[in-house]
Amino acid sequence: MTESTASLRTALDGISGILVTPFDDTDRIAPDRLAPVIDRAIAAGVHVLVANGNTSEFFGLTMAEAEHMVHAAAEHVAGRVPLLGGVGRSVHDACALARASRQAGAAALMVHQLTDPFVAPSGVVTYVRRIADAADGLPVVLYLRDDAIGLPVIEALCRIPQVIGVKWASPTPLRLVQAMAQVADRGLAWVCGLAEPWAPPMYAVGARGFTSGLINLRPELSMRIHAALAKGDYTLATELIGGIATFEELRTHERNGANVSVVKAALRYAGLDCGAARPPSTWPLPEADRLQLERLVDGWK
Repeated sequence: MTESTASLRTALDGISGILVTPFDDTDRIAPDRLAPVIDRAIAAGVHVLVANGNTSEFFGLTMAEAEHMVHAAAEHVAGRVPLLGGVGRSVHDACALARASRQAGAAALMVHQLTDPFVAPSGVVTYVRRIADAADGLPVVLYLRDDAIGLPVIEALCRIPQVIGVKWASPTPLRLVQAMAQVADRGLAWVCGLAEPWAPPMYAVGARGFTSGLINLRPELSMRIHAALAKGDYTLATELIGGIATFEELRTHERNGANVSVVKAALRYAGLDCGAARPPSTWPLPEADRLQLERLVDGWK
């Protein structure tokens, strides 16, 4: 393992902040609007940043926009923290974006969950191997939302040489324990992919990192939650997570279609306008949700 890969492996035990994708008033990407969000996250101590994640509206971007955003994010991060570039969709699109992420200077790839209606578990392994090969040595973080592909397939994925971490986004901590045990010899980073609310139970079974969309707005609070978990203070961590319960609950509305919308509405209200959320996300927020969110943000100020 190279020094840079070892450093990334350590960073994945922290917070992986999923950056929003800013749009202007004509619905075009506006990367410059992301600068203050990135600067605040890094200043707060967020360990890893991710371009083209789900909070980035990856599946709402064109491939050209996704390539542009990983380059823009890398340019602004400027090596201050590791940057992961999300890749996905068809295998050819994913491989092209893997090469673009490498050229941009991303430290690693995050391979999205597949949305194809005909996904063969064995085909997922082939898919990830082809992406890893296209990235020409760049480390890979798996994004696993569906543990129904089975533990043998999960083990095969984890034993792909380029894989250094797993973003576990299934609310099944006991299944996670099984997955971790079968590849314990690999020393992978295990990251709770369900953000702050699920971080305590996942941390308790060994997933030391967690993902966060909250970092776009309140990175210092995410850092306090991580610090509490690192000290084993689950009482404090739970209390702090309780303070964002309304925020996270609002994100679940419209069958989770408000997930990004709430983040962007909060950013706009806080004076860090990153534009609207694209369809099929909900936008604008319903009046009652908007008012509830604004009261919450006022309290944070």
